[in-house]
Amino acid sequence: MLLNEPALRAGAAAEAPTADMAWIPGGAFRMGSDAHYPEESPVRHAAVDGFFIDRDPVTNRAFARFVAATGYVTVAERPLDPASYPGVAPDMLQPGSLVFMPPADGMRVRAPTDWWDFVLGANWRHPAGPGSALDGRED
Repeated sequence: MLLNEPALRAGAAAEAPTADMAWIPGGAFRMGSDAHYPEESPVRHAAVDGFFIDRDPVTNRAFARFVAATGYVTVAERPLDPASYPGVAPDMLQPGSLVFMPPADGMRVRAPTDWWDFVLGANWRHPAGPGSALDGRED
């Protein structure tokens, strides 16, 4: 994808990089909230350039090829900058990700957080945290 090409900036779709991709036109919207978390405010106008997106979910196998070809490192694998997280305990400044954890039988689910736990060391290579692997989850 070359989002900086004039035709793409103007909102015109170019030829898809692969046949399995679809063009999503850019647009403007109001981003944020003044009624929830402080970091979401203020509500402001934002714009997004048009982009291509895969028509189907990306498999772990395809993502691994992408990572091998580009050297991309996901946010869940990158070291955290303490300046970006003021007030967070230093032992928590480790990369990780949310991991889906179905509630126990009979547990009353009150919020989406009842289904997800932050796990240090969890990322696409280790989906349930350290010691887990993609074996059997490639596709």
